Amino acid sequence: MHPQIRSALFVPATRPERFAKALAAGADTVIIDLEDAVQHDLKDQAREHLRDFASAHPQASFWVRTNDATTAWFGADLALCAAHENIRGVILPKAESALQVQQVVQAGKTVLPIIESAKGVLALAEISAQQGVERLSFGSLDLMLELGTTPDTAGAALLLNHIRCQILLHSATCGLAKPLDGVYPNFSDQDGLSALARQVRDMGFGGMLCIHPAQIAAIHAAFAPSTADIAWAQRIMEMADSTGSLAFQMDGQMVDAPVIERARQILRASAQ
Repeated sequence: MHPQIRSALFVPATRPERFAKALAAGADTVIIDLEDAVQHDLKDQAREHLRDFASAHPQASFWVRTNDATTAWFGADLALCAAHENIRGVILPKAESALQVQQVVQAGKTVLPIIESAKGVLALAEISAQQGVERLSFGSLDLMLELGTTPDTAGAALLLNHIRCQILLHSATCGLAKPLDGVYPNFSDQDGLSALARQVRDMGFGGMLCIHPAQIAAIHAAFAPSTADIAWAQRIMEMADSTGSLAFQMDGQMVDAPVIERARQILRASAQ
């Protein structure tokens, strides 16, 4: 069983004073970021900050987003991750091939590839099938930039949901943990964040990447089963126990094995 991740909070590797605060913010996991949050001339310094923190806090468990595999920084990023057991795994940006994933696995780390390019989308089958991949994530902002998609439009929603469906299908086919949706950039828009989180939850995603601690509570609330869902699931399980059957009627609707399993999943999620 893979651990549940509803929220994965990024913190820039250039801000070491924020590392401990991020770990205490309540997210399910923290990602120290060596990529987009770090300008080119600060890559070496950021890596030193990360090395110092990982060495000084061996009990702290977190992920690292490396630079992508085509960059000159990737090798040094991987070597750093391989040297520290408390780095749980690597968030691999702009993942586009099985070979890139294998490089991370060979460094002894679990991989969470981010699908955020056209090549990455077209390589979903080979990326998802690689040993060492725990779950997938979606980088919608980079993908829209590459494709010339206008954010926050009906056209963007059509495109992004099409890619989300592919990520879900490949995740299920390869037995991966539920994928993570990308960041919601406007951290002051709680209503918009909540609406998107509920949508991707209903599609089958397990959580979201986030860029600010203020987003954590809204994401967790969206991914938690509602009171009505829990009550429904409890009634389903009570009926299943009392009838001893995998097929019965409740409230005029047919209940069978898949419905009972969904009720179990809701109750497991409510207990976490």
